[in-house]
Amino acid sequence: MGALLLIPAGAAVAAGGPRKEGIPGAGSPAAVRPADDRRPLNFLLVGIDPRGSHIRPLADTIVVAHVPSGWKDVYLFSLPRDLVVRIPAFKASGSAAERTKINAAMTLGSRRPDGTYSPRQGVYLLARTVGKVTGIRSFDAAAIVNFGGFKKVVDAMGGVRVPVDQVVKSEHLKPDGSPRDRTAVCSATCLRPYVGPQKTYQLSATPMRFQGWEALDYVRQRYGLPRSDYDRTRHQRQFLKAMAKRVMQRDVTAIVRSAGDSLTVVGGGVRLADWLNVARKLDVRGMTSIDLPGTALFEGGVYRGEKFLPGVKGFFAAVAGDRVASFLIDHPKAVRIDR
Repeated sequence: MGALLLIPAGAAVAAGGPRKEGIPGAGSPAAVRPADDRRPLNFLLVGIDPRGSHIRPLADTIVVAHVPSGWKDVYLFSLPRDLVVRIPAFKASGSAAERTKINAAMTLGSRRPDGTYSPRQGVYLLARTVGKVTGIRSFDAAAIVNFGGFKKVVDAMGGVRVPVDQVVKSEHLKPDGSPRDRTAVCSATCLRPYVGPQKTYQLSATPMRFQGWEALDYVRQRYGLPRSDYDRTRHQRQFLKAMAKRVMQRDVTAIVRSAGDSLTVVGGGVRLADWLNVARKLDVRGMTSIDLPGTALFEGGVYRGEKFLPGVKGFFAAVAGDRVASFLIDHPKAVRIDR
């Protein structure tokens, strides 16, 4: 999904003109004010599989970037794709309210009358759903990137160096980057049809330089990891932090454009020059990645998805109240800070 700092830059490039409101979250959309008032900022970052307008999109990656007032800090946290939530009804797509996994919000909101799907439309329902979970009233902008766009951005940066904090084996690729073979005894609907050699990312004390294809492969993996999707979302946030640092050394606008149609930015509307001014004032070296603890949700002995542990509610209240720093000091065990 590019780097955090690509989102505001991309908003100004893609919007084509000023917009008066953000994207509705838990309440009415807040007015987008000038970029120099140092108010809190919230961005919704979404990763999807490139499937085309004729196939329903799923939000495989959901990350919130919260910038407290004063713009001295940046906090990243993820919502697991299998988090069970109440998705509101959405008039634009005709979908009714439904209790299901949060990644379905993009699908339900994307449906158009002609039977095709629009992620740009669907992100509005996803934003409302995330807002209901987190208490965030509106998002200043949302960015949707497909897998191809992620690879293009990493390659446009000349690769990205990220620490590998655990052994990760690829479910999808061989060591040379080619697709793994599929077993002949597995049906087309088999959950894990791959066999043979696997690309492996070894635990290392020094950061590894990832090419685009390696970066995408690495951040997709959850099978075989001790905490499954919670480990995967941590790796995704690690990449966002590394990319944010890297992008400050390069031409932001050129990197945004390298993603082409693979990157869609919705909302925002502040001028590019103003957003870049914001970016320069953010100390991305001190960006904090938050691991929100969760566990499996079983109902009637059947696995339904994931749920957050009780302490996460306090963190969300701190985000909505612009007091994250003090919350982390006063409640050191409520959430985890990634190292």
